[in-house]
Amino acid sequence: MSSKNPIFSSSVIENAPVAYGAPMTVQGAVQKTGILLSLVSVGAAFAWNSASRGGAELLILTGLIVGLIAALVTCFKKEWSPVTAPIYALFEGLLLGGVSAKLNAAYPGIALQACMLTFGTLFALLGAYRLGWIRATEQFKAVVIAGTMAIGLVYLVSMVVNLFGAQVPLIHDSGQVGILFSLAVVVIASMNLILDFDFMEQAAAAQAPKYMEWYSAFGLMVSLIWLYMEILKLLVKLARRR
Repeated sequence: MSSKNPIFSSSVIENAPVAYGAPMTVQGAVQKTGILLSLVSVGAAFAWNSASRGGAELLILTGLIVGLIAALVTCFKKEWSPVTAPIYALFEGLLLGGVSAKLNAAYPGIALQACMLTFGTLFALLGAYRLGWIRATEQFKAVVIAGTMAIGLVYLVSMVVNLFGAQVPLIHDSGQVGILFSLAVVVIASMNLILDFDFMEQAAAAQAPKYMEWYSAFGLMVSLIWLYMEILKLLVKLARRR
C-alpha cells in the first residue's frame, strides 16, 4: 500500500476509518478530478479576463494564499476534502489564470502551449500506466520521492536566499543549466502523476471511505498544477533564448 508521494502514503489509507456505506471507487475519483478541473478552469478564466483590466497581482496573491491554506487543511483533515478540495481548485485557478495571463502578454501563445503539453503528458502517462508500460514499483517510488524532495529543498533554499536580495545562480536563468534544471523538474513532476494513479487504485482496492475520492482527486490536481507551472517556466526560458 505504500506510496512515496508526500500527499499519498500508506498511512493515509491505513489510518482512514472503515467505510460505512459505499466505499470509494476509481471511477468516482476520476469524476471528482473532472469537477476539480472544471473549477480550476472557472477560476483561471475569471483571472485571465480580469487581468486585461488590471489587478492580476491581487488575484494571484489571493489564489496563492487561499489555495495554500486549503491545501494544508485538506492534508491534515482529509475527511473535509469534499469541501476543501473544490476551494483549493477554484483559488488555484485564480493563481494559474493570473500568472498565465501576465506571461502570455509577454510571450504570446505560451499559455496555450503549456496547457497542451500538460494535458498531453497527463493522457500519455495515463495511457502508459493503464497499458502496464509504467509501474509504480517501490524503486520507482523511491526515485520519484527523492527527486521531489531534492527539488523542494532547492526551491526552499532559493526562497531563503531571495529574502536576502540574492538568487541561486544558473537554475533560474535561460542558459543551458537553467533549461536542463527545468527539464528535470518537469520529468519529476510528471512521474508524480504515476504515483497519483497508483494511489487511486490502491485506495479503491482497500475500500477506503467515499471522501477519499475527493482526496485522491486533490492529490492528482496538486501534481497537475505543479506540472503546468513547471512547463510554463521551461517555455519562458526557451522563449528568452530566441
